[in-house]
Amino acid sequence: MMLSPSAESPNDRNSLYSQSQNNRHKSGDKTSPISVILVSSGSRGNKLLFRYPFQRTADCPSSLSAKPRNPYALNTAGDVQEDPDGDSREQCPLTDEQLVAGFSDSILATILATKNDMCGKKFELKIDNVRFVGHPTHLQHSSLIQVSKTDPSPKRETPTMILFNVVFALRANADPSVISCMHNLSRRIAIALQHEERRCQYLTREAKLMLSMQDEITTTTENGTPQSPFRQILPKCKLARDLKEAYDSLCTTGVVRLHINNWLEVSFCLPHKIHRVGGNYIPPEALERCLKAIRPYHALLLLESEKALLDQLPLDCSPAMVRLIKTCSAVKNLQQLAQDTDLALLQIFQIAAHLVYWGKAIIIFPLCENNVYMLSPHANISLYSALAKQFAQQFSGHDLPSVLAKFSLPVSLAEFRNPLEAPAQEAQLIQMVVWMLQRRLLIQLHTYVCLLIPPTEDEPTPKVEELPLAARVGGRSLSTPSALSFGSPTSSDDMTLTSPSMENSSAELLPGGDSPLNKRMTETLLASLSEHERQVILNIPAAQNPEDLRSFARLLHYFRGHHHLEEIMYNENMRRSQLKTLFDKFRSVLIVTNHEDPIISIFQSPMEYTA
Repeated sequence: MMLSPSAESPNDRNSLYSQSQNNRHKSGDKTSPISVILVSSGSRGNKLLFRYPFQRTADCPSSLSAKPRNPYALNTAGDVQEDPDGDSREQCPLTDEQLVAGFSDSILATILATKNDMCGKKFELKIDNVRFVGHPTHLQHSSLIQVSKTDPSPKRETPTMILFNVVFALRANADPSVISCMHNLSRRIAIALQHEERRCQYLTREAKLMLSMQDEITTTTENGTPQSPFRQILPKCKLARDLKEAYDSLCTTGVVRLHINNWLEVSFCLPHKIHRVGGNYIPPEALERCLKAIRPYHALLLLESEKALLDQLPLDCSPAMVRLIKTCSAVKNLQQLAQDTDLALLQIFQIAAHLVYWGKAIIIFPLCENNVYMLSPHANISLYSALAKQFAQQFSGHDLPSVLAKFSLPVSLAEFRNPLEAPAQEAQLIQMVVWMLQRRLLIQLHTYVCLLIPPTEDEPTPKVEELPLAARVGGRSLSTPSALSFGSPTSSDDMTLTSPSMENSSAELLPGGDSPLNKRMTETLLASLSEHERQVILNIPAAQNPEDLRSFARLLHYFRGHHHLEEIMYNENMRRSQLKTLFDKFRSVLIVTNHEDPIISIFQSPMEYTA
């Protein structure tokens, strides 16, 4: 089940398209295709059935005296021609289309229509500054039996097309993940066309139409200006319009939704276009790692309204998807969401990953009073930005710069609580925080703990650079008030997130106070420390209490700055208040810090992510 693009007004779409095209040609966008090409091979030889964008004219003065070029090339020299499709592009300086302008139709048909041995495999060919990516597909025709009135003997119609290839032309230095995505889309389109060819010979009909129009259309007008036949094919051929729509969608929104022959749906999204933060895209590998790291204590934040998402769902979508969208809330973790929707937790994970991949949601932590937020260093804080206008329209009486100023330093939501304010004010605060999180204006900081034993007198004091990362990050006090409950009971201080599996949890110590067995288990857990570290810990007053010492030893492997409080609470079935009390008792050897969670920070920090 796939999601369709968001509904937009025609003016918004035109503006988005123009802006995307300008940015793509000026900055050399490596995520957008240069061209889409359909070639075939059969009894008539190798044929280029369609290419888009088709013929272009240059507007550079120096090109007026250029030599005539192939009439079917993407760019030809001459005066600027009117483009009825509204798809004209700047030609000076060199545009992406001109990278393949030197390849004539016959050359493209020859190099892209491969042999039968290449069918069903990834096709990738690099020539100069262009990389062609496709998925050649063999047509396994079912022999058609025709019966004539005059000649009742059956006759078999010999297929004229043997194979076809939907090829996307990319820049030679395109990212490997973009190349893989384009091959995936080519393969999906090929499978749909192959199915429709078997069912009703759809591809054969469309190919005959394209070739007949190429034969009929005169390539020279009255004034002798070369003209492309693909311009005439476009309004009359459904397959040509589908390929053009796929190309335009890849260059703008990144979401492709085609209905091949008005029958088979082909849905695809280019993550590089959808998942962009601060002008940089999130690599699919980083996104996949994030989706694999989803835990029950996470929450799902929808980036669009419930009504907008439901309107985009196809008619045959899963009822579980509808139920989740209607129940989803920023104050509910995934475990509670599974309970409220009466769905399995694994199914909740799958639907959440689907929504995240299609750019309809992001992973956050449930909103509660203990959450600490701060202003994103890359947030737009302009007084007259478009976001500021949207914020003022949605939250009358508030302006975005003033609200963002409150998050200049890390602050917990509990610090905004005012006992004298009406409950509606608290609800509005939640809505404003959700609005800012959706637009990546805030980042959330989580509490981490790192064990730091003071060195002996004989040992040199470690330099700051030698300390663990978590020990070098500035921290905040854990004494945050917790009277206000923003979220569900499972996200408050006094509730526990129950783990469905305790296989990864530390072994529970047996009851019985200071029994010999518990002593041995405590000593075993502390065995990973050096003699000096054990002695320092045992000299802490709280260590004289066997119960506290056992709890500290249980959690020792979490004190490396890699596990935040919510994860410890979930894995060990402990309350936040218990952890805070334990940290306070052993504060002489523990460093408490706040920083971003690397798992979900890809949705917040506009930085370059590596695979």
